[in-house]
Amino acid sequence: MTKKPFSTYLLSNEIKRALSLLHYTKPTTIQQLVVPLLLDNENQDIVVQSQTGSGKTAAYGIPLCEKIDWEENKVHSLILTPTRELAAQVQGDLTAIGRFKRLQIKAIYGKQSFEKQKLSLKQKSHVVVGTPGRVLDHLQKGTLDVSKLQYLVIDEADELFNRGFLEQLEEIVELLPKERTHLLFSATFPSELEQLMEQMLNKPVYLTNEEKADAPAIEHVVIESTKQTDNRVLDLLSVEQPENALIFCEMQTDVDSLFQKLRDFIPALGKLHGGMKQEERLDIMNQFKTGKIRYLLSTNLAARGIDVHKLELVIHASFPQTSEHYVHRTGRTGRNGAVGKSILLIHPDENEDLNELEQELNVVFRLQEEPVVSSQQRNLFFRAKKVVHVTEDKKKIDEGIMKIYLNGGKQKKIRAGDLVGTITSIPDVEASDIGIITVEQTASFVEILNYKGPYVLEHLRKVTVKGKQLKVHKAKK
Repeated sequence: MTKKPFSTYLLSNEIKRALSLLHYTKPTTIQQLVVPLLLDNENQDIVVQSQTGSGKTAAYGIPLCEKIDWEENKVHSLILTPTRELAAQVQGDLTAIGRFKRLQIKAIYGKQSFEKQKLSLKQKSHVVVGTPGRVLDHLQKGTLDVSKLQYLVIDEADELFNRGFLEQLEEIVELLPKERTHLLFSATFPSELEQLMEQMLNKPVYLTNEEKADAPAIEHVVIESTKQTDNRVLDLLSVEQPENALIFCEMQTDVDSLFQKLRDFIPALGKLHGGMKQEERLDIMNQFKTGKIRYLLSTNLAARGIDVHKLELVIHASFPQTSEHYVHRTGRTGRNGAVGKSILLIHPDENEDLNELEQELNVVFRLQEEPVVSSQQRNLFFRAKKVVHVTEDKKKIDEGIMKIYLNGGKQKKIRAGDLVGTITSIPDVEASDIGIITVEQTASFVEILNYKGPYVLEHLRKVTVKGKQLKVHKAKK
């Protein structure tokens, strides 16, 4: 199937500009199937079977951002994810895609202030991304207005079921407008999921990534050993010598224990699990994505939302409880045309489990000899990794953007239109130079694009907004 570039799609200039800066040139197979269908059909339910790493977020994010009318203040699309990390990633991806339409993408999940989320949702909210528990909480308390909702997106639906969110999902569906369109994305389809699909969906179109060109290119390897897990991981990293690696354990206690044993040997080592504070988890994920952390120990759930450019290696330090867990763990590598490697560490008594996993996945694992590594080899490798080179990621869409703070908001009767009018009255500044505007009770935030931030900031200090002189400075991150 010949892939036409995004520049030929019926998309607005604002969306095309964002895609260009994000280096989204040609669609992946799943994007080529989903994007035109969503653009051309208003009320078509869609079910997509797609592995992690196939570009599914952009597959629904691009057409949804295209369809949204900035003037509408109420929620256009609701996206449900199984984890907070994935919700944060989807929010970031859609914010980037909708940057030049000034779309407001909100993320709501647990372990965040409910009151802050409530205040945020009172403002313009085009898309809300969240975990089922917190979304249901807002719906039941009337703090999430879905009266104008058009799309319900269920992302990683199989994992929602594996994590026991079925009942909450059913309750959410009951509180949404009856007239809505469903987009469901899943790597696998458990029987419970198929039953809900029959009840909820209306003559859906089923799409799957039949072309293997976009399927993750992953080498599946198994190593059998009776060594302690920490020594196995140290030996394996010393032999494989990856620039980065994601190491999975089943339990939070396993992650903590392994981290304590490895931290003195491995520089740039991090850990991630649900028992950590949310701010810390997001910070660790960001450090891993940028290369400040090279090797990350994680539980299955905590790693959702990790999209690391050219992740070389996934190590399964503990046997996955289900084949779905293996699929989602392994899907972190082999993305975007890169070749990845997945190494499953097993004990001799787990060979029967391995046979079952191979049958369920229709994958044959290559048996690799247990590495024999001297202390000198270990030391040489990890000493070389003490110098951390932060990766230069692809050009960021937020280059040339300055966020400006003004100490006036709704209490002073200031609206987004007032800010646009004031800023565009500055010589050589146009509406296309203005990004996302957020007006709160006592403050406002405006993104200035195209490297014009310092120039606009200087002029705003000399003018009034709606007749009011406001304090203005560069917003803190």
